[in-house]
Order: sequence, then C-alpha cells, then structure tokens
Amino acid sequence: MRPPALATIALVAGACATIPNNMGYIVDPELVKSVQPGVDTKSSVAKTLGRPTQTGLWDENTWYYVSRLTGQRAFLNPKPKAQNVLVVTFGPDGVVTSVEARALEQVVDISPSRRRTPTLGRDSTLLEDIFGNIGQVGGLAPTAGGPPQ
Repeated sequence: MRPPALATIALVAGACATIPNNMGYIVDPELVKSVQPGVDTKSSVAKTLGRPTQTGLWDENTWYYVSRLTGQRAFLNPKPKAQNVLVVTFGPDGVVTSVEARALEQVVDISPSRRRTPTLGRDSTLLEDIFGNIGQVGGLAPTAGGPPQ
C-alpha cells in the first residue's frame, strides 16, 4: 500500500474511535458504604462524600450525587454509556434516613416533538411576510412633537 492510503485508513479508523467523557461526581464505593442511615448527619456526609451535585428542589433534605459516562464518535452527539445517581435522604433532624443508588436504566429519554405548535391568526408564507406590507395605506406614525416633517 502507498503511504497516502495508509494515512487515509488511519484517519478514518481514528474517527470511528469512541471518545469517553466522565462528568460529575466520581463514586467511591467504599465511601458510599461508610455512610450509615441513622448514624451520619449532613455535616458528616459532606465531609465523607463532599458537596452534593444537586439538592432537592422543594426539599433540602435530599442530596443527589450524579455521575455520567458518555461516549462520542467524531462529530456525532455524545451517547450516555453509564450513569449513577446516589440519593442521600435526611430526616427533619438532619440524620441520614436512606442511601439509594440509581443507574442509567431508570433514566427516561425525553425527546422534543418536531411538530408545529398551532397558533391563532392566519397562516402566511415567507414571501407574504416579506412583501405583505407593500401597497398598504398609511404612513409613518406621528411623533409626540407634532406631524412628521
């Protein structure tokens, strides 16, 4: 084979490789096991696991530690490969009541609809929008100081 052909093959093969990307909290199973319901408090969990990725929107007693591994090929959108969500729930007294792990299987894919949203009024084309005001009666609106000059 010629050197340019080898370079082309190497370039194409490299573009097909998946680029991994870790985002968020990196879970250490030993640290997670050390958090005990009924024993640990918010301050001890913060010292052990660090600050949470997110707290509950309406309830400050739920902490979320989120991590995600994605893979991306060349210029395509990243695809999730793995996701872990550690949910630590506290009671009203600030003591841990539960520690729960959730995975990618529990994530719901929500795709936006590509259909048009119906609106009130008439349906006009692009050309009607551009040339629609040609020939309309009326001039410039008068200013506060009097008639236009």
